[in-house]
Amino acid sequence: MKKNLMKAGIIGIASLVIIAGCTSKEPDTAAPTTPTETPNTVSEPASNQTPWVATKNTTRINTNDPTEAAVLVSQTLWTSTNEQNRPGAVILVNPDDWPIAAVSANLVHFPNNGPLLFTGKNEIPEITLNEIKRLNPTGAQENQGIQVILVGEFDNQVQEQLETLGFKTDHLQASSPADYGKVIDTYYAKAANEIPQSVVIGSMDSPEFTLPAVKWISHMSEPLLLVSKDEVPQETVDALQTRNGKANIYLLGPDTVVSSAVEEQLKQYGKVTRISGNDAYENAIAFAQFKDSETQFGWGITKPGHNLSFIPSGSAGLALAAAPFSHLGKHAPMLWTDNDKMPASVMDYVMSIQPKFELTPSDGPFNHAWLTGAIESFTFDAQAEIDDMLEIVSATGEGHGGHGAGGGNQAEGTDKKGQPADHNKHH
Repeated sequence: MKKNLMKAGIIGIASLVIIAGCTSKEPDTAAPTTPTETPNTVSEPASNQTPWVATKNTTRINTNDPTEAAVLVSQTLWTSTNEQNRPGAVILVNPDDWPIAAVSANLVHFPNNGPLLFTGKNEIPEITLNEIKRLNPTGAQENQGIQVILVGEFDNQVQEQLETLGFKTDHLQASSPADYGKVIDTYYAKAANEIPQSVVIGSMDSPEFTLPAVKWISHMSEPLLLVSKDEVPQETVDALQTRNGKANIYLLGPDTVVSSAVEEQLKQYGKVTRISGNDAYENAIAFAQFKDSETQFGWGITKPGHNLSFIPSGSAGLALAAAPFSHLGKHAPMLWTDNDKMPASVMDYVMSIQPKFELTPSDGPFNHAWLTGAIESFTFDAQAEIDDMLEIVSATGEGHGGHGAGGGNQAEGTDKKGQPADHNKHH
């Protein structure tokens, strides 16, 4: 089993203390209580690697272990030093069941404001359990004070581990991946007291095409519902029918992944819009660029001043672990990339949104990227390339030195300090 994650105060997170959560197991109105014990602080990662590796425009979650990555993402986003920056509830899933974990990301945003953490079927890993203790969830008020939601098939001792520590839990179970999509859609609607009219439809067989949706559903209310290439499962039909024929259906992936026949069938339940690319890289780019001006669905990132989340291609577990990067902080859509460099399509997209300054680079806009994966699957050269492409540059093409005062670099219309000549007309 992995060791606990890191020493207090290591790189960017100071004095991380694991705090035991304590709540009543009485009826739903019971509120979480103040912990009475403070367990050991977290320790060095088992790999002895630096957990975070940053450049000026990128921050890497430096592990290939999805369970460890999920904890590091959680520690990056939820400092948990007071009630305002603690999560409401943690969502606990098995990363080996990627379709179930994917649809569960809909619970990250509301009503829980909490991370997606990973467990096995028989026992919660020590690093995950310690992170739940550190987070000490407040309990989701709109969801009866639940502090940990388990989604999937687990042995009884998994839930017992949590309840022994005093956490108030809920366990969602279903008969198939598509049924889990329906169950979570219903669970969300009950807590929110409304049914989102928009939904994302993804393939339950092709994670490389479906997982970009996980970022959006971690950020907004729309659920992810699942289909196969040539069939719409009855559970997905049931979920769509609750929209009374008025669903806004966003189908993610080309017809080689989800057939035209399925698209036609989905039209019975609302308006269908397919978002797709020729391969997994282009498909993720298409989703990052897409925006429906009528419903406001989609990232619509076609200009600089944004954040991105890069995942090594084929790493479904890491993509799931990084889902909360779309929920807090610099919200980010997901892009796939390769071990040693960006594929041409990804490079073209990132270059198309490279920030440019008019007078001084301190004015922005700025881009940033989260990278999830260790050097073995995502080299430092690849990180440096992304960093370079995110760097703000002069709109005149003069380079970073082509701004400010003196040396012939004074821009037309500015004073000797590089400020606008008429300060009253600029803010």
